[in-house]
Amino acid sequence: MNARSQPRPSPLTRQRVRTAWLFLTPMLITLALVAGWPLARTIGFSFTDANLSDLSSARFVGFENYLVHDEGEWYGVLADGEWWNAVWNTLKFAVISVTLETLLGLIVALTLNTPFKRRGLVRAAVLIPWAIPTIVSAKMWGWMLHDQFGILNHLLLGIGLISAPLAWTANPDLALTAVILVDVWKTTPFMTLLILAALQMLPTDCYEAARVDGVHPLKVFFKVTLPLIKPALMVAVIFRLLDALRIFDLIYVLTANSKDTMSMSVYARQQLVDFQAVGYGSAASTLLFLTVVLCTMLYISFSRVRFDTN
Repeated sequence: MNARSQPRPSPLTRQRVRTAWLFLTPMLITLALVAGWPLARTIGFSFTDANLSDLSSARFVGFENYLVHDEGEWYGVLADGEWWNAVWNTLKFAVISVTLETLLGLIVALTLNTPFKRRGLVRAAVLIPWAIPTIVSAKMWGWMLHDQFGILNHLLLGIGLISAPLAWTANPDLALTAVILVDVWKTTPFMTLLILAALQMLPTDCYEAARVDGVHPLKVFFKVTLPLIKPALMVAVIFRLLDALRIFDLIYVLTANSKDTMSMSVYARQQLVDFQAVGYGSAASTLLFLTVVLCTMLYISFSRVRFDTN
């Protein structure tokens, strides 16, 4: 018998493993039905010329929906300039919004972690934007950003920051900025909640020692607080990154099918619903899924490298 071989698990360990699988199996089956089957169908449709009006007449076309060279021209999603514009819009939105939400969420969480009067009430109030449904938030901000009767333009005109009303959601130079600002307003409380939970789990003895030694609070934050909450912070960023890369509702309600703000999800919806090209739209949806998976894997790999070097 190999001296390095693992000892046989005890009966208690085997029972715990069986119990764990007993509880996990229903969840895995449900996940396979709810997520796995639709994903498989989408990938299958992406290799056909299926049309929304008659799905039964779909024919297998291979990778033509993705990329094909015919008569000296390239066709398919990967050859469509609008697709790459949507990819760029999505990545820009994700990077900027997640970065701002992380920084603001960290600042708000540190503030709420400090004892002060009516702190519980303030914590509850901070979560209100996140509790409002995204569609409601988008419509609400759409009215406030309106160039004719929006309150934001009224306030900016009143204090003299602008000389004429701005078309926030119609101006190509302002539309994506407006969408990012609305998303930051809505989702910063989510980051605040996760970071605050991590802060409340930190031991107090190290802070007491730093206070006794007279260490500057800023140095305590970078040398003690930030390294301790980094794992929770990374998880929070992953959650937000996944959500930001598949952004649809906020952009669609505020700017509809505008090319200046079109995300990958909006592009896929346009192909599937407006053009009824189920095969082409499914290819776009599959590429969106692969993009999300790739970005997540790269982020996790980068995070692990940073953790291992500390």
